[in-house]
Amino acid sequence: MPKLSTVDRWATFDCYGTLIDWERGIRDALGNLWPDSEPRNLLARYHEIEPRVQAEPFLPYRDVMARSLEGIAEAEGLELRPLDREALTASLPTWLAFPEVRGSLEEVASRGWRLGILSNTDPDLLAASILNIGVQPDLVVTAHDAGSYKPAHGHWNVFRERTQAGPDRHVHVAASLFHDIAPAAELGIPAIWINRLGESSYMPRAAELPGLAGLPDVLDKLVPDE
Repeated sequence: MPKLSTVDRWATFDCYGTLIDWERGIRDALGNLWPDSEPRNLLARYHEIEPRVQAEPFLPYRDVMARSLEGIAEAEGLELRPLDREALTASLPTWLAFPEVRGSLEEVASRGWRLGILSNTDPDLLAASILNIGVQPDLVVTAHDAGSYKPAHGHWNVFRERTQAGPDRHVHVAASLFHDIAPAAELGIPAIWINRLGESSYMPRAAELPGLAGLPDVLDKLVPDE
């Protein structure tokens, strides 16, 4: 890891939904498992079940995904063969980054920002996604590192311990209101909501963008270079 300084400007990112198109990845995997069911309905069910599994005693993310598939099968009356429990874990390394992500991250880094990823996943799965993104962050914090899943504050606590970065030098960038924007507000960390789905919310945030295009300028406005 490059040498860190308390004067560094840090932009941290959620990965799945913000950098990686996880909704498409999960929807496609669910559609392959249950081709006779409506994939969007299955995806909605996944969004409902996964946070409940993550709120239970800590499990690796691959087990969270397997438990979530079991929950979908039970709720929808669908068959889930034993080997298919790993279908999401197997598909995750193929999930693609959004088209603008690589160029935007490269531009952010070129302006002197340090890049971090705070992700609800396992280290090996995140490593595969970083290869798809094509930009190596300066720091990663996974659920394995934090011992918890966002919206718990563990990821940000680990980030602060490792970098000593205060909220005046740190901006968090994320698509999920529940997992990221809300806890960032609780911690007093400026957050940029990447509102890819065109939703509405009164939740506090420092800025809002429909994608990562334009992010470098917004970050520089929030924390100007010294």
